[in-house]
Amino acid sequence: MKAILTAAALTATALPALAFDPANMSEAEKAAFGEAVRDYLMANPDVLVESINVLEERRVADEAKNDKLLVQNNKDAIFDDGHSWVGGNPEGDVTLVEFIDYRCGVCKKVNPDLEKLISADGNIRWILKEFPILTQESDLAARFAVAVQQEAGADAYKKAHDALMASRGPVNLDSLTALAGELGVDDKAVLNRMNTEEVSAVLRKNRQLAEQMSVMGTPTFIIGGEMLRGVPADGLQGAIARARAENG
Repeated sequence: MKAILTAAALTATALPALAFDPANMSEAEKAAFGEAVRDYLMANPDVLVESINVLEERRVADEAKNDKLLVQNNKDAIFDDGHSWVGGNPEGDVTLVEFIDYRCGVCKKVNPDLEKLISADGNIRWILKEFPILTQESDLAARFAVAVQQEAGADAYKKAHDALMASRGPVNLDSLTALAGELGVDDKAVLNRMNTEEVSAVLRKNRQLAEQMSVMGTPTFIIGGEMLRGVPADGLQGAIARARAENG
């Protein structure tokens, strides 16, 4: 009997392996196979978790690769649009671009840490792009900031930006008039400019760029060739270091 079993085993191993083809399975075989897979996953749930993690890692990697292509294809509009405020170190070795909404709670929360990071580093070129998407107050605040820049220059814009980021009150014509006075700029000139084509064109170009980049929320950062949709749990330092490594 033992010899017969041994011969059978040898014969089986000598045959070519059959390809697994669900299309050739009968309905009963498909049902049995499905039940067997279900039983296996129920008995080994870690396998399912591992598979989900692998799929998520692949998705994140594919998204990052696609984002790099988006940055490369839109680099002029991102890094040198001619209208966005540029601060930090304009000659810095790394450029950090931020899409902002002045009514965005996360933007407000991260702003003090971002200011400290840029100041302490000393070699980061910082670009701000107004992207008002949350409320009508978002649009008013963005128009005010752009109008201040166009009327009074980059330094006045930065003061307006800081004030709007720090503000927790409502944004309306009264509050913006008061803010213009605090900034020392001509409130009538700024408020009159807010609804001009010059200001609208800036916001329109920013919105078009955001659509091309698939930017759906604020804050969104572009650091070097990498896009960060939100604030990473470990902060922005990692992306800055990667950008410097890529620059050599």
